[in-house]
Amino acid sequence: MTYVVTGILAFLAYLYLAAGSGTLLGAWSGAELVAGAITGVAAGIAGGKLLFPAGNFRMLNPRRWILFLLYLFGPFFLGMARANLDVAWRVITGRIRPGIVRIEPGLKSDLAVTLLANSITLTPGTLTVEADDKGALYIHWIYVQDETPSVEQVCGSFASWARRIAE
Repeated sequence: MTYVVTGILAFLAYLYLAAGSGTLLGAWSGAELVAGAITGVAAGIAGGKLLFPAGNFRMLNPRRWILFLLYLFGPFFLGMARANLDVAWRVITGRIRPGIVRIEPGLKSDLAVTLLANSITLTPGTLTVEADDKGALYIHWIYVQDETPSVEQVCGSFASWARRIAE
């Protein structure tokens, strides 16, 4: 069941992103519908257990999607904008002190860890290198101030948002 729900969600997301580029039903071409169906099946197989672990469909709760959208257009957007300015300043001034740090965000679900790791990686100047089985993340950071930083030093409020959205 988790594979089917994930596949349907992926197919709907594909249709949303491809809308307006074809003539079938006023929005899609036949080839796009086939490509969307194949993409949905592949996404369902690949992500079914991650999005809905053990048949838990809590991510279908609209409240979690609203929180996710608030996160995307609020803290994540601001964090990404701030990181872009910081990286530009560091490139101009040469004040770079790269290194890999370990943080333990204390997230319990794989989806929350994945959301946090991807948020960190999408923010310029940081890259999630590895996540271990205990949920700790190893992050390449452009300017390491502290070799044992707190979670907030590395990723701000991203971890608490990941907890609210996915746990």
